[in-house]
Amino acid sequence: MHRPIRSFVLRQGRLTPGQQRAFDALWPLYGIDYTAERLDLTDLFGNDNPTFVEIGFGNGESLAQMAAAHPEQNYLGIEVHGPGVGHLLLKIEELNLTNIRIMKHDAIEVLNNCLTDASLQGLFLFFPDPWHKKRHHKRRILNPDFLTHLYRVIKPGGFFHAATDWEDYAVQMMTVLSEAAEQFQNSAGTGNYTPRPAYRPLTKFEQRGHRLGHGVWDLIFIRRQA
Repeated sequence: MHRPIRSFVLRQGRLTPGQQRAFDALWPLYGIDYTAERLDLTDLFGNDNPTFVEIGFGNGESLAQMAAAHPEQNYLGIEVHGPGVGHLLLKIEELNLTNIRIMKHDAIEVLNNCLTDASLQGLFLFFPDPWHKKRHHKRRILNPDFLTHLYRVIKPGGFFHAATDWEDYAVQMMTVLSEAAEQFQNSAGTGNYTPRPAYRPLTKFEQRGHRLGHGVWDLIFIRRQA
């Protein structure tokens, strides 16, 4: 039996004392332990507000900023790296956020096993690992199989928003998404990238890249009606 190709390498790193305290005190409030069962998002958040998922949220800064700016929306963050999860838990506490939940697990398994059909208003994939060596391109998360999961869990009229600072990955993203034209429509028109929308925070890394003349490519595709 072949092991699945992962789009990440598990580098746990050490938790700071603050992050460990956050896990101990805050994970029971905001964390969701993985089980291969469907989530009831209305029950999970205590409301029926639109729900958005961010896959691979890193240290959670962008996710926390989006949640703070849009308290009328729910956010589910998925990340495998412990220190990043701990950092987001601390941001939730600092900003007194009530509209974020976190899963520390493989995103593909969460999409496949935990999310019900047409349950998401949107899904974010910001700066995924580019796996820049050609022999590693097969590890890139955005592929036709991934789009099958997205099409199932995003509501008709909802969207998928990806961003990358690797041009060749942006080109591959555009190709894969454009080839799924029966399922997703480019919000910017065929073959076009989208200017960064106001809701996506500008990261410190991205700001530095802009100063150095590096590009960033955003792609927003709308999930078509079935």
